[in-house]
Amino acid sequence: MPSLVAPAISVGALATSDQPVLPVAGDALLRPWTLDDAPAVMEAFQDPAIQRWHGRTADSVEETREWIAAWQRGWREETGGHWAVVDDGGETLLGRMSLKSFDLADGTADVAYWMVPSARGNGVCPRAARTLARWALGPGGFHRLELEHSTANRASCRVAVKAGFEEEGVRRGAALHADGWHDMHVHARVRQG
Repeated sequence: MPSLVAPAISVGALATSDQPVLPVAGDALLRPWTLDDAPAVMEAFQDPAIQRWHGRTADSVEETREWIAAWQRGWREETGGHWAVVDDGGETLLGRMSLKSFDLADGTADVAYWMVPSARGNGVCPRAARTLARWALGPGGFHRLELEHSTANRASCRVAVKAGFEEEGVRRGAALHADGWHDMHVHARVRQG
């Protein structure tokens, strides 16, 4: 059945272009993941905070290589975009920024992130989230980005607010964590104009 509304992002628009490298104000960079990042990802997932909020751990470098391969496929399949947050030299892993659950017809995606312990508290996470949102809502062609975090995760809430994601409400009992069901705080940014 033909649609009366053109898609916000045409199928193939992202997959036929290279995933961008995005400079982050200060001294960081968002770049596509490489399989060489696997040891650093495994190390990051030994952190109890990352495990708590992301509900998984990494048992081997091979496992994290599989994650990275799936993140890379996401761009080609137009289901998600995943970036390593690295120092400006591109070598030291600081964290991850992701656009997940692409809906090209509506031009929407979900934002997710984590930072390694040594990169927390210095503002790189909100700067990286702002950078990703500017690209996604500009050249990326998205209309709306949603960001959810557990209401118990106050640090993630601070990042969302600093990155310009407006608070929209709470989804009760919306996500299962290792310690039970969590209410999820919803934030969003919408393309202006």
